[in-house]
Amino acid sequence: MLFEELNIKGYFKKNLKAMGIEEQTLIQERAYPVVMSGRDVLGIAQTGTGKTIGYLLPSLNQWKFSPKHEVQILILVPTRELAVQVEAVCKQMTEGSGIMCVGVFGGVGMQPQIARIREGADVVVGTPGRILDIALTGNMRLGNVRKLVLDEVDEMLEVGFRTQIGRVIDLLPKKRQNLLFSATMTEEIKELTDTYFNGPELIEAAPVGTPIENIGQTVYEVANFNTKMNLLMRLLEGDEEMTRVMVFVGTIALADEVYERMADWGGVSVDYLHSKRTQSQRFGALRKFRDGETRVLIATDLVARGIDVEGVSHVVCFDMPNEPEQYIHRIGRTGRKDAKGRSIAFVSENELHALADVEGLMKMEISRSPLPEGVETSDLLEEWEKPTYRMRNQLVELDAKGGGAFHEKSEKNKKVNHKVPRFMQMKMKYGKPKKRRPKK
Repeated sequence: MLFEELNIKGYFKKNLKAMGIEEQTLIQERAYPVVMSGRDVLGIAQTGTGKTIGYLLPSLNQWKFSPKHEVQILILVPTRELAVQVEAVCKQMTEGSGIMCVGVFGGVGMQPQIARIREGADVVVGTPGRILDIALTGNMRLGNVRKLVLDEVDEMLEVGFRTQIGRVIDLLPKKRQNLLFSATMTEEIKELTDTYFNGPELIEAAPVGTPIENIGQTVYEVANFNTKMNLLMRLLEGDEEMTRVMVFVGTIALADEVYERMADWGGVSVDYLHSKRTQSQRFGALRKFRDGETRVLIATDLVARGIDVEGVSHVVCFDMPNEPEQYIHRIGRTGRKDAKGRSIAFVSENELHALADVEGLMKMEISRSPLPEGVETSDLLEEWEKPTYRMRNQLVELDAKGGGAFHEKSEKNKKVNHKVPRFMQMKMKYGKPKKRRPKK
């Protein structure tokens, strides 16, 4: 269904059209009437399916003007990048409406964010820790919140926000609508909804594990890190269609290493994104990638969630993630909004079991490709790739004759002193215990 056909305010139709969004996705189409009905919602859909507009549009359409501009819609997200992104979408959708959207997150000073909220905030989106910090200062009243949105809940719980989420919810009015959106359904999410939600309606659209039809997937079986680097550089040199590439790695240390190798190579513009970088560095890396100043962005899995960059041509899984669902989140950065995309996975021998888990989740086999001509294979292993060996503990038999550092005690040192109690000494001396005379 087209957004033009919905019974929504005119400025929403105008702004969505200006954003180039005209037709609803499946999750948007299914969520809209349920959110408008006022029921709690449990939405399960994989990344890249339009969940943000799916909960923003009906929530904003029910917003009621208040001259004080107090918080009516509260949105919790797992990362700073997603907070900034949702805030940007909210501002685009509400242009000309008078609705004020504010994003808050850690890693930067709290006072400027408090100042923005005090100027007026109808919609607040942020990470749970920062929202809780501001609320506890008394600078953000949550007594008028009518809708609570928990976005990418599985990732929030994964990074340890369970306690902060509960404390934020405790500050909200009992009478409110709860909307939860996640790519996966876990026991912890069920426990959360059982505790705080009121009979939520389940909405499921393309749950994680559903193959993304418009993304072509390829696997290269690669021996080690150095060969993976050679393959990555060869692909970037030889494929002009790799115009905007995200390279996903499993650890911060690996992200640093891949970035340094590519920066030394100098054949392509590259930047990197992980949680150890400063807030300005993270935002700067993402901005340059969005603006096309950087061709390759190296990222860890934490920031895989919620990054919505148009025109990502390829996603490269430099290593296989521990959880098969994370592979779906990675490749979901390409092929967005029905565009065609490509994903490439580099798989070493000890990662074949992780590949099998991914194929089992998607219920399909990913096509294998031989290494392109000109890729130099390396036998050199990095320190973390080298096998480790454990030495068996062996008992050393001591020489019974002594010698060396071990020798028998001398005769005088063999004497053992036994302390004899006083009453025994008296008995031995007088034939019977000697009693003390009573004091006069």
